Amino acid sequence: MYNGAMILAKSVPEGRVFALDSQTLISVGIQLLNGIILAVALGYILYKPLKKFMQARSDKIREQIESSDEKTARAEEVTSEYETKIKEIDKERIQILENARRQADDEKKTILEEARVEANEIKKRSADTAVADEKRIQEESRQYIIELAFAISQIYVTQNMDQQAQEKMFNEALAQMEGANWQN
Repeated sequence: MYNGAMILAKSVPEGRVFALDSQTLISVGIQLLNGIILAVALGYILYKPLKKFMQARSDKIREQIESSDEKTARAEEVTSEYETKIKEIDKERIQILENARRQADDEKKTILEEARVEANEIKKRSADTAVADEKRIQEESRQYIIELAFAISQIYVTQNMDQQAQEKMFNEALAQMEGANWQN
């Protein structure tokens, strides 16, 4: 490394390592002017398009954010509409179920009342039929007993009595029957 510095030192004209003379000032001024020209040129060439690109990008991002906000607001509106509709549907479902229960209770009461009425009618018909059958059986039994008593008395009278006694007994029995009340 020392050798490289020595070679560079030999290439510099004698008496001049660093000097603030007119040549250095002109050289610094030219470089400064070149830097300014380069900055201005690059500003016109690159800054405006870069600024335009960045502005377009920020506008696009802002539009996307606004669009996203609008879509979010719309989604919230739709969500609230659906929640409202769901609540209404739940209320309607509950009301329909209550109406169905009430209607079923009413139908149950109607069916039970009709069954009671029909059961009472059947009981009444059965009671009427039983009373009629009882009367019919009593009348048949009475007729049968009368016939049986008549047959037995006829046999008894014919075997044990003569004609005159039979007529006397018949007239007495007939008189008793006319005065007696029949029981039902």
